[in-house]
Amino acid sequence: MEFKGWRKSTRSEQNANCVEVGFAPGRTGIRDTKLGAHSPILNIDNAAFAAFVRRVQDGRFDI
Repeated sequence: MEFKGWRKSTRSEQNANCVEVGFAPGRTGIRDTKLGAHSPILNIDNAAFAAFVRRVQDGRFDI
């Protein structure tokens, strides 16, 4: 599966250790920016990723 449109948070600092997300039909890929294209990709369902983001935005995690 090929993920496209990789991006990281606009709140990430330049050269900081971050994760980035890419997209494929029905799936969201998450990878480590330090490794770029060589990073293993966590491949999850779009609905699960959207639910996770909503919970983060709602403050449901202690982060």
